[in-house]
Amino acid sequence: MSPPTNQQKLILFDYCVGFTSEQEAAEAEELIAASEEAAAIYHRIKATLAPLDTLKEEPCPDQLVESTVWRLNNLARASQLRLEQLLEAEQARNVTFNTRAWWNFGKMAAAAAVVLIVLGTWFAPLDFIRQKCRESRCRMQLARIFQGLSNYIADHDGQMPAVATTAGSPWWKVGYQGQENHSATRNMWLLVKGNYADPADFVCPAKRRNLVIRFDPSKMQAYNDFPSRDDVSYSVRIMYTKSKAAHQSQRKVLIADLSPLFENLPKDFSKSFQLVLDEDLLIINSSNHNRRGQNVLFCDGSIKFLKKRHTDISYDDIFTLWEMHAGSEVRGCEVPSCETDAFLAP
Repeated sequence: MSPPTNQQKLILFDYCVGFTSEQEAAEAEELIAASEEAAAIYHRIKATLAPLDTLKEEPCPDQLVESTVWRLNNLARASQLRLEQLLEAEQARNVTFNTRAWWNFGKMAAAAAVVLIVLGTWFAPLDFIRQKCRESRCRMQLARIFQGLSNYIADHDGQMPAVATTAGSPWWKVGYQGQENHSATRNMWLLVKGNYADPADFVCPAKRRNLVIRFDPSKMQAYNDFPSRDDVSYSVRIMYTKSKAAHQSQRKVLIADLSPLFENLPKDFSKSFQLVLDEDLLIINSSNHNRRGQNVLFCDGSIKFLKKRHTDISYDDIFTLWEMHAGSEVRGCEVPSCETDAFLAP
């Protein structure tokens, strides 16, 4: 096989640092398997980057990314405005051929154009960094929720937080404050009421950008559930009704980013919920991270960002029941028919 091209070498480098898409990763793996030179390049890069693995991972502050993007945007706008002003001034000026003036203006215009081009190349990487930062912060929040859950279980004789429900209860009613235990999120609300978890941790950082989280501690105990859908952007597992297993018994999915099936729920709780699944709803990822995937918290406390809707230990779709397919009707009261069917809602 011929030596790797420069483009292929770039893909190998991106693959080593985890910047490749699924398609590029597959291309890199195929290249490594087929070319000894590509494999040698890959191993040299990995050996060079190996010392970085010993460093403690620290999340990039989202504010720093936002501030950097804001400054670059301002610089780009200022450069573009200056260029437009120069063009207008030159157009308004009487036409006199001055070689030196046109040479200076040409240099300024070229410099402004270079600035805009360079800034343009920065926007995509900065957006990628910002997304990775939010993914990391999301994982940290899920870790804190799990810590709160573990503390709750330790204080309640090994019992998961749970409220008594009746068969057929409408678990889609997030924010319902009546006495009936309807919403699936009421179990997690017990962590908030018991001061085991911060209510702000239940809103994914990617969803919080334009949302101000406000909780009145004096009124929090009066709530039976999260105040509204805006206050919880994660989906929790709907448990098999005959389950007797403790939360640590298997590596099961417990919480994940918001299910794409239940992004828009009725605000009028007196109405019924009805959703007909189509092909798109069966494949799209959570909206929390721009459909690129979802963070998933397992019962053993591990957290993983999944680019598909199934885990590495099962091909079960975590957002649907096994019997659901295109054309299936969801009414918001379904439960798994067995212990191994993961189903996260609402």
